[in-house]
Amino acid sequence: MSQPEPAGVAADQRRPATTPWSERLATIGPVLGLVLLCLVGAALNGDFATLDNALNVLTRTAFIGIIAVGMCFVIILGGIDLSVGSMAALIAGCVIMFINWAAGLGGSPLLAVAAGAALAVLLGAAFGLAHGVLIAKGRIEPFIVTLGTLGIYRAYLTYFADGGALTLQNDLADLYAPVYYGSVLGVPIPVIAFLAVALIGATILNKTAYGRHVQAIGSNETVARYAAVNVEGVKIATYMLLGICVGVATLFYVPRLASASPTTGLLWELEAIAAVIVGGAALKGGQGSIIGTVVGAILLSVISNILNLTSLISVYLNAAVQGFVIIIVAFLQKGRR
Repeated sequence: MSQPEPAGVAADQRRPATTPWSERLATIGPVLGLVLLCLVGAALNGDFATLDNALNVLTRTAFIGIIAVGMCFVIILGGIDLSVGSMAALIAGCVIMFINWAAGLGGSPLLAVAAGAALAVLLGAAFGLAHGVLIAKGRIEPFIVTLGTLGIYRAYLTYFADGGALTLQNDLADLYAPVYYGSVLGVPIPVIAFLAVALIGATILNKTAYGRHVQAIGSNETVARYAAVNVEGVKIATYMLLGICVGVATLFYVPRLASASPTTGLLWELEAIAAVIVGGAALKGGQGSIIGTVVGAILLSVISNILNLTSLISVYLNAAVQGFVIIIVAFLQKGRR
């Protein structure tokens, strides 16, 4: 009489021997899509495949890309943040007001600019901390918290600007400008910052206990609690991390136009979420990668760049294209665990 197979062996035999097509698509799909888009862009317009255009695309990607790195952690955690665009707008306004005020005290203009840049990161961390506490300790859904702060942040900026725009003084704007317009060995500074943030984010997510805890909570929060993971602490830290990323992105955005208005950062949350989802992150949490997010952010910028160069459709429909991309990717994710 044959001996029955151990339950573990039988269970292993029942598991599929190959990775589901949806998982493989999530891994290589963004890269293939980016390569295909670049080939299409080069075929449609010769100016697309130039170094200047490539650097322009990467520079414009930097703001959303930095925010998307933080958003990747939040989505892997199983959360969401709808307020990042409004948060960036309010931080930009506060930084401009602070620099103008500090320089007016008669101190060093350079010191005022440096302090304003530091303030951007501190404000981002503070706003992220507030989100994390409300979500983790107050047990309010992330969608509700960040939907509320979306309106709060933009309303306060509108109030501070009196419905208009807050503008950096000309001499201070000239002093701050190299942070955006400068370059190192021909590479724009915002691009270097984007790559540095992505590298740090990937290291934290893949090489630290905190990163593993983020993924564990997103996969199954109950099991993570039983495994003695500090769920509330990880949630607070994750939303703070996103806030810091928003602050860093704003730090580089302010010298671009040297002003902030009620339309600053409009729909940045859509672009950041789209970059993460296009990059292969699971909408329900537990899975995602920083590399995929970087590719997703660049892919969306390439789409906008191709539309601008070729006039295939109106540039006013860029946000609509991103919305369709989110819906299509969400549909393709239906079979993923």
